[in-house]
Amino acid sequence: MKKEYRIKKNEEFASIIGNKHSKNSAAFVVYYVDKKLDKTRVGISVSKKLGNAVERNRIKRQVREMIRSIVDFENCSKDLIVIVRKTYLERDFMANKNDLEILIKKAII
Repeated sequence: MKKEYRIKKNEEFASIIGNKHSKNSAAFVVYYVDKKLDKTRVGISVSKKLGNAVERNRIKRQVREMIRSIVDFENCSKDLIVIVRKTYLERDFMANKNDLEILIKKAII
């Protein structure tokens, strides 16, 4: 996922989460809002409860790869925030990817 497609500022995270449109599953919560810019952007949040910095960065890399293969950044009409839950660690990559794909498709439609 390219850096231009990422949400990094705390204010943007807060505004999207404050909008209170969300879908959730055992491993993820996805907040979404209609995009303000011409391209879709995605933010990822991983709690400190999931591990140290090395572990959290590994999780973020995996989630970015999942999102890169799921989201069509040119044609999607939403900005997304993905929050990773503790259950993520108990499941394998493909189960998490399928779970995230279902949530994102529900959020976009």
